[in-house]
Amino acid sequence: MSRPAVRFYDEHPDLADLREEVIRGLSQRPKSIPPKFFYDARGSTLFDAICDQPEYYPTRTEMAILARHAAEIAAAIGPEAWLVELGCGASRKIRLLLEALRPHAWVGVDISRDFLRGAAQTLACEYPWLEVHAVCTDFSEHLHLPLVEAGGRRRVAFFPGSSIGNFDPPQAERFLRGVAEALGRGGALLIGVDLQKDPAVLDAAYNDAAGVTADFNRNLLVRIRDELGADVDPEAFAHRAFYDAWRGRVEMHLVSLRAQTVRLDGHRFPFQAGETLHTENSYKYTLDGFEHLARRAGYRSQRVWTDERGWFSVHLLQVVGGQ
Repeated sequence: MSRPAVRFYDEHPDLADLREEVIRGLSQRPKSIPPKFFYDARGSTLFDAICDQPEYYPTRTEMAILARHAAEIAAAIGPEAWLVELGCGASRKIRLLLEALRPHAWVGVDISRDFLRGAAQTLACEYPWLEVHAVCTDFSEHLHLPLVEAGGRRRVAFFPGSSIGNFDPPQAERFLRGVAEALGRGGALLIGVDLQKDPAVLDAAYNDAAGVTADFNRNLLVRIRDELGADVDPEAFAHRAFYDAWRGRVEMHLVSLRAQTVRLDGHRFPFQAGETLHTENSYKYTLDGFEHLARRAGYRSQRVWTDERGWFSVHLLQVVGGQ
């Protein structure tokens, strides 16, 4: 029996893009590299493992919200939509909605090529009635859906996991505005947003006892070593994550355990002992704060769902205006 067809569009960033951004990031003060480069196949697998850690509340809390309110979400969106899942990973969360939503098509968008191929094929096998597309691309700068036409159906984007928190607020506004432009008039965005809470809960979530987040963080250096040929020892760096209450964000860093020099393509990047490489921010919002951001980006809030503790929220946003 043949496998269901998946329409795959490959716009994966090439090694030149990774090399350019790594060299630029290591040349900065303080040093930083964008978190999108966490997600090669191993990084995606490690992130899935993070989501299963007992301290990591966002995934299970968001999934509980989606499961509890699937019927309401589906009624608000309507049937036969083109559903675009951004940063789809293994697409565990969308499974909670597919039967209720009954979209015409699912378009998975992710930067991790092999992981995306596998997830899309699995979804196509599990839901043979569903038209499945997969777009491998870096959507953090611009959402481009090559050759994928909705044919007049409503476009709805699904952006779970509070990945919007990885953007600084001005970047988040630009990103959301770009998504609104891609969705067009009548489009909608269903988005998961992590909320501000006790810093002790956040500290535990980003410093799990099993060390999976630490491995995930160091895997960025493994990529740089293996794919770019950099002279770097990932084990010479330690994982550090902490909540900055003033900025309202969790920061992740890699801390140099000794004085050392990372070498790449003739460049030398010295690290002092204790110097850090900033790898990720994860902003935490208030409900009002995120709704203000969404309005500035061209949306109107339609519905908001939260868990009973008020730790996480799922927003349904309507695009205002557009083509």
